[in-house]
Amino acid sequence: MTVGIILFMTACKDRAAEKRIAELESRLAQLETNKGTNALPTVATPETAATVTDEKPEGPLPVAQFEKIDHDFGTVSEGKKVTYIYKVKNTGEAPLIIQSAVPSCGCTVPTWTKEPIPVGGTGSVTAEFDTNGKAGINNKTIAVTANTWPKITTLRFKAMVTPKAESNGPTK
Repeated sequence: MTVGIILFMTACKDRAAEKRIAELESRLAQLETNKGTNALPTVATPETAATVTDEKPEGPLPVAQFEKIDHDFGTVSEGKKVTYIYKVKNTGEAPLIIQSAVPSCGCTVPTWTKEPIPVGGTGSVTAEFDTNGKAGINNKTIAVTANTWPKITTLRFKAMVTPKAESNGPTK
């Protein structure tokens, strides 16, 4: 009797899996059919939206040339705030506009040049990293969005944060 129940349950799972595979194959065939047209997908996910709308704009573009995109703060004591300025030069053919700078976590506060950076001009993105509660090795990023191609440049920094000394009384 138990063998029959196990076989029945397995068969149900197989039918459900086969049904799901058939649905996915049908959807794939539909997408391949629409590939030659400019039709947008019915449901726009962040992945499909980026694929559809991320086309290189025509005309002169700015180029954000950062002096460096990686910075190492080295060893820092927990509780300190450390700052690094990423310098950027516009080596393109149009004014550079930094639209946003989004950190990978709340412990980093970025600020950036808000006014357009003319061709040949310079600007910056400043990263302030609060080490409080961040003992150990830290690798953080800032996604800088600008009117460049590609639109996003990722700045990175790392730090080895030494933990605060415990203040549970006198040390021996």
